[in-house]
Amino acid sequence: MRWRDMYKSGAEQIAGIPMRVVGPVKIISKEVDADVPLPLATLEAPLWPSTHRGARVCTLAGGIRATIIDERMSRSVLVEADSVAEIHQVYLSLQKQKEALQAVISETSRFAKLIELNAQMVGSLLFLRFELLTGDAAGHNMVTLASERMLSWILKKYPVLRYVSISGNFCSDKKTSAVNGILGRGKNVIAEVTISRALCKQVLKTTPEKIVDLNIKKNLLGNIVSGGLRTANAHFANMLLGFYLAVGQDVANIVEGSQGIVHTEMRGEDELYFSVTLPNIIIGAVGNGKTLAFVQQNLALLDCLKKREPGFNARRLAIIAASAVLCGELSLLAAQTNQGELMRSHLKMERDKNA
Repeated sequence: MRWRDMYKSGAEQIAGIPMRVVGPVKIISKEVDADVPLPLATLEAPLWPSTHRGARVCTLAGGIRATIIDERMSRSVLVEADSVAEIHQVYLSLQKQKEALQAVISETSRFAKLIELNAQMVGSLLFLRFELLTGDAAGHNMVTLASERMLSWILKKYPVLRYVSISGNFCSDKKTSAVNGILGRGKNVIAEVTISRALCKQVLKTTPEKIVDLNIKKNLLGNIVSGGLRTANAHFANMLLGFYLAVGQDVANIVEGSQGIVHTEMRGEDELYFSVTLPNIIIGAVGNGKTLAFVQQNLALLDCLKKREPGFNARRLAIIAASAVLCGELSLLAAQTNQGELMRSHLKMERDKNA
């Protein structure tokens, strides 16, 4: 059958990706205080048992504690003038116009709230970065619409300016950058757990010292020599992708979402402290993709469909996403302390038996 017959008139098709629920994992935070299952959709089969192992050891250790440090969604617009003096004066003036800008935003959404305005100037170019709260939505469309209206207002109020682009890449959307790690984009979440030596040996088949040592040599030094940008982790992207697919997110956001840092240390002589810092978890409980049946099922499973204060369900999802990342990261690092363990699991679960 020719491809034109398979996809007539651009008809929508469904791509089936295997999905399993692993865990549960005990999570303790303002948004979550329960044993939570972790739905993951992935083509990498070892990810399920590995993340499950991480969830099991974290639960036995008393649970993962997670905190949202900050939240915001950004869009940058780009304008220009004839001189840097002109754009500099415009920026200074705009700093005093936040109430007027919020009035413009309020016409687009009752949930969008302007919390910060940042700028970069290059010659006579002015990159304006609007940062907003977006309720339970991830906020891509919300901030773009708000930015479009603010841009029109700005161009009218400051006739020295000329339009260049609705997106100037200072956002920075779905690209590796330093700015998102510094200023934040999405939910900034830190998740942590403390695990005894006995549990490390029993469940992870390793010791706290080996995990601490590997994190330093692999994640920290390895990312330095590879030129990694504001990142020091083994595979945050794997768990984020699996979770994002399962709960109907724009999965391209794993580009900035996977820029995160693992921190480990010994606590006393016998305990491992393990944390993951993810400054850019872009996630929402409403919006495009959330009406699919399997997504609704998973959001219900995670208790993220109840009517609550604006933004609570999205924050809850971000906490669970960070916890899933911690479980998978911990388990993989433990496996990599033992020569041959990683490859054995992949060969066992992924090798074509008919090959």
